[in-house]
Amino acid sequence: MKKLLIISIIAIWAGVSASAQIPVEVFSGNERTTLDIMFFRFFKNKNGENSHWLFFNRNRAGVDYRITSSKHLPVFGFTEAISYNHPKFKGFAPVAVAQVLSWGVYPKAGVQYVAMKESLTIFSWIVSETLRNPTIDFYVLCRYTPPLSEHLNLFCQIESLNAFSTPSEEGNTSLVQRARLGLKIKEWQFGAGADFSQASSSRYILNKNIGAFLRHEF
Repeated sequence: MKKLLIISIIAIWAGVSASAQIPVEVFSGNERTTLDIMFFRFFKNKNGENSHWLFFNRNRAGVDYRITSSKHLPVFGFTEAISYNHPKFKGFAPVAVAQVLSWGVYPKAGVQYVAMKESLTIFSWIVSETLRNPTIDFYVLCRYTPPLSEHLNLFCQIESLNAFSTPSEEGNTSLVQRARLGLKIKEWQFGAGADFSQASSSRYILNKNIGAFLRHEF
């Protein structure tokens, strides 16, 4: 099952990314450096127009400066999702998600919301695991890029990813918040950023990674 999920993810990613702009971000903070590749694109129909099917791709890896042979090891995560976005749904859509993380593979399903305009993007979902005692994931991304001049835009992005344990699940609840604020010049974006994370089954411990980001759309 895990091998089938991974092979399917790679095949879908290769087919979609060939015709999509791919933004790549490097974020260097006081605790770790991360690499982030994220995009969402509609599949094209036979006429070259956007279909109702939307593909979401997220590949993320991080290296902690305190790394040792047994602690603070590198982490990675791959998230791929497909949703069916009919105009009658008003931005809401059923979504199927596959996550490959450092510690396992997690298929999920739920409801997604998308609103994309010229300077504003809102992307969100609520999904639940399907193969084990579930956690409930609530994710939201807001990106705002209003023009400041003919060739310069503001770049503002806020993300919130929260995993909540259900009564039948003994795992930890985790809260992750990310913020980016800077400028956008054509395909380049750069500025300041901060990542905050909390995770515990009994009490929350806050981790902060504050620094600068450089982002390019290939």
